[in-house]
Amino acid sequence: MSPYKTITLRLNATQYAHLRKQAEAAGLKMEPLLRQLILGVDLRPRPPDEYAALLRELSAIGNNVNQLAHQANARGEATRQEIAEAAQLVRQMARLVKETL
Repeated sequence: MSPYKTITLRLNATQYAHLRKQAEAAGLKMEPLLRQLILGVDLRPRPPDEYAALLRELSAIGNNVNQLAHQANARGEATRQEIAEAAQLVRQMARLVKETL
């Protein structure tokens, strides 16, 4: 005897389209979506693929800013060039965020 139970669910065209749209937004197929909903999981839309690339870029920029800050702290001062580089990196971060959103 199988541990799984099968149910039949009848939906009209509007309900089916809504379910399909919700599944696509969550990045799931319909059956896993329904299982999650039955369990009371608060489903959120899957973030766009660009978010992973944005997070990698932000991480790299953050590392560069940290390296500049570390060098400045080691010397007890920051050069104008280092400050300009850090400001440029922050502007680049802001641009990436705006482009992605």
